[in-house]
Amino acid sequence: MITQSTHAGSARPVAPSSRGRDVQAALRAKLRAAGLRPTRQRMALAALLFADGDRHVTAEKLYAESKTARPPISLATIYNALNQFTDAGLLREIALQGSRSWYDTNTGPHYHFHIENEDDLLDIPAEMIGALGLPPAPDGMEIISADLIVRVRRSTAAR
Repeated sequence: MITQSTHAGSARPVAPSSRGRDVQAALRAKLRAAGLRPTRQRMALAALLFADGDRHVTAEKLYAESKTARPPISLATIYNALNQFTDAGLLREIALQGSRSWYDTNTGPHYHFHIENEDDLLDIPAEMIGALGLPPAPDGMEIISADLIVRVRRSTAAR
C-alpha cells in the first residue's frame, strides 16, 4: 500500500488508481498470454516498454530508464528479458550495427529510418513504401519477413 503524507505530518494509505491497476492487469495478462511469468522485474520492464504505445529501445536505453525501478534491474537481466520478450513474440529485434540491437514493440510488418547522428529509429509509414519486389525464396524455404532500414542523418541545413 502506498502512503501519502497529510498536512499534520501523519501518513494515510492511498489506494492505487484504477487506471494503474488496469494497466498492471493488462501487462500481467500480456506476459501470461505470451507464456511468461509476470515477475516484478518483467512487470517493471513491460511497463516501460508497453504502457505508452509503440517505441524503439536498446538494452542500454531501457537500463537507463529502469534505474528508478524497485528492485533495481541489472543490465544482464534487461538483456535476458528482452530476449525472452522477443522469443515470446512481444518484441521485434532489429540488428543495426554489429552486435547492437534495437527492440521494437510494434511487431507487425513495417520499416525504419535510422537517424545515425542521433542514434534513433523512426517507423516508416507503410504508405510511404511502394510495392517491394522481393525475390522468390530458395527451394524448400519461405520468406518470413523483410527488413528495410533507411539510414539518414540530419542535414546541416535542418539545424
